[in-house]
Amino acid sequence: MSYRISIERNTLRFAAAHMATFGGETEALHGHNYDVIVQMDGALLPDSWVIDFGEAKRLVREICQELDHKLVLAAHSASMRIDEENGVVTVETSANKRYVIPKSDVVMLEIDNTTAERLAAWFAGRIAASLAEAGVSNVTVITVGIEEMPGQAGWFTLPLGPERKTSRQL
Repeated sequence: MSYRISIERNTLRFAAAHMATFGGETEALHGHNYDVIVQMDGALLPDSWVIDFGEAKRLVREICQELDHKLVLAAHSASMRIDEENGVVTVETSANKRYVIPKSDVVMLEIDNTTAERLAAWFAGRIAASLAEAGVSNVTVITVGIEEMPGQAGWFTLPLGPERKTSRQL
């Protein structure tokens, strides 16, 4: 049998700027107040729960804090050139815009685009890695929704097998 828990919103949110790409073009720099929704499926532990809600919220909240009030960039974007040197990140976009930002204000993610769907996949991988590190092995599926605004979310579902995938493998 499989059971499911869900945690969402409240303290599972982050504010971040990004520039997604579409059709080879880069959007204008803008930001969102993202809400994170997470579902975890799995077998019940001896105490009759999939995972403690408090522990699940803590690990997702920590991931949110890494992105909060940062510029989120896709390290593998085909439409942006990103360089880092001497504590500064320089971004050149397909729209011929150039941004120079302190590295401390930037989070580089190992993804190809900063869409809600790709952020959801990145989150799922990070959650899977955190669960594995904590020795949690009963969770079989992680589903993450990243809501950019009310009623508009991208989703990703990560089945967990014997060899769990991390965010670097997605």
